[in-house]
Amino acid sequence: MTHTLKQYAQSLRLSGLIGTLDMRLQEAEANRLPYAQFLELVFQDEINVRGQRMIARRNKTADFREVRSLDNFDFRFNPSIQRAQIYALAACHFIREHRDVLFVGPPGVGKSHLAQAIGIEAVKAGFPVLYRSVFDLVRELSAEETQRAESRLLAKYLKPDLLIIDDMGLKILPAKSGEILLEIIMRRYENRSTLMTSNRPIEEWGKLLSDVPAASAILDRLLHHAEVIPITGRSYRLQERANENASRAKKQSPAEAKQPKNK
Repeated sequence: MTHTLKQYAQSLRLSGLIGTLDMRLQEAEANRLPYAQFLELVFQDEINVRGQRMIARRNKTADFREVRSLDNFDFRFNPSIQRAQIYALAACHFIREHRDVLFVGPPGVGKSHLAQAIGIEAVKAGFPVLYRSVFDLVRELSAEETQRAESRLLAKYLKPDLLIIDDMGLKILPAKSGEILLEIIMRRYENRSTLMTSNRPIEEWGKLLSDVPAASAILDRLLHHAEVIPITGRSYRLQERANENASRAKKQSPAEAKQPKNK
């Protein structure tokens, strides 16, 4: 690549093209590529780099707790989880249709993994996503001392095409949590999609929020266009712990295994 050509590319902010242009020039010369085909290749390189950067930015903005994917989810472990149903959600049609999703099941069965994996697929599809545990969401909004600051933060939760609210039901939430959640769900209703996970049956939400009317109003809107997916089965975390213990036991030397444990 000539110095002038590199300067032109930098002026046009074609950093993806700069990174591959030497290779493409050699490829074009070796294979005698037509000009149009060569241009297609270098423009595609630029588009790919920009796409990767966009995904990286949106993943950072989404603030996922963990990087999770559907590729490394073990659907065989809990057969109650239907692979086809989850992959249909990952296609993001429910986001385009402003519908909601609710995963309900005990801790450890894979709800958070699936929620974040679907969120990552939504990012790849070009949708802005925000992930929050219900505790962080309530704490952040409760901490704002002025109406203006609260409105600004509330807008953050209303803007994304997909809002993921995780961990509902792990413990009773603070006072006014019901009002905060109701405000978010009510204003996103039929405008944006919300995906929630709950460790407790929806019949217990009134107790969890210490506000039965707010819980009823939240569920009335959330469930209207929602796909409710019950998940039952064993805990992945407990199984991983058991596997780790078994692996450590196998690695013990025979002499260590025979040593009496201290009482």
